[in-house]
Amino acid sequence: MNPRPQVRRHALLTLALVAGNILTVAHAQTTASGGAQAWPARPVKIIVNFPPGGAADHLARVIGQPLQDALGQPVVIENRGGAGGNIGGDAVAKAPADGYTLLMSSGGMVSVNPHLYERMPFDPAKDIRPVAAVARVLVYLVTKPDLPAKNVQEFISYLKANPGKLSFGSPGNGSSPHLAAEMLKAQTSAFAVHVPYRGGGPALQDLLGGRFDFWFDPGVGLQHVRSGRLKLLAVGSMRRSPLFPDTPTLNEAGLKGFDADTYFGLYAPAGTPTEVVTRVNREVNRILATPAIRERITAIGGEPSPMSPSDFGSRASIDSIRFGALIKARNIKPD
Repeated sequence: MNPRPQVRRHALLTLALVAGNILTVAHAQTTASGGAQAWPARPVKIIVNFPPGGAADHLARVIGQPLQDALGQPVVIENRGGAGGNIGGDAVAKAPADGYTLLMSSGGMVSVNPHLYERMPFDPAKDIRPVAAVARVLVYLVTKPDLPAKNVQEFISYLKANPGKLSFGSPGNGSSPHLAAEMLKAQTSAFAVHVPYRGGGPALQDLLGGRFDFWFDPGVGLQHVRSGRLKLLAVGSMRRSPLFPDTPTLNEAGLKGFDADTYFGLYAPAGTPTEVVTRVNREVNRILATPAIRERITAIGGEPSPMSPSDFGSRASIDSIRFGALIKARNIKPD
């Protein structure tokens, strides 16, 4: 009997056992060190679906650095504005669902755009998933300083007495500042000309330049209210802002039920692993609890709003009902 086949089989078996032991040791070392493939293993990108200078951009940058510190990987902010947030939203919806691409958006992309656009390049209800709410963004009725109205009652009277002579800006059709102005027009039976922009930053600059008369500021222009370059008359929320406790809400001024608040936060492509979503949600909620971050969000007129992914999604569903009714009643169309 030829012993060589048996020797060869024994050698192959020994090699297989050695290789298996090497792999087992390597796996144990990887597991012990936290996992070579553990998320995140490379930079995480946050796409902001509005231009620089707006509320979404500010909030992304407020949480970007502390989130980077928490994750141990660079967090890169990239602005992709346009189409009411649809361009950036579509980019994230079509990105790999691996946790390395997130979206910072207003709730309007989910709760408003499906009512506004006959056809969207993606389905917000199916193609992205809520991850973490960051802030409830209030809107503030702000005018240029030389508008002849010292308070909200005088402003409404002046607006109604001058139909079509006043103009208001917004970050774009269907944005929360635009919808707030449409609520105002509907409840006062007044008419003003809408001037849509591609983001809150450009709109603010033109208001400062006197190119239109008023707008509902999502917080980006409050520094100019404090300096006297702009005039604050009211808050478009159901409760007063802690920043301006003496400024009434429009609800208090007689526009009952006036509420134009929206929630901004992070989303991910559908199919992103739940453990990644849970991790980001936990880190963001922890970040929002820190005094320094709360102070920065409050300074731009927002309110930190930690919540679970499911609660964040439910909030968007509630907003979709009320904003959808307004869009239909006012026959609002996209740009």
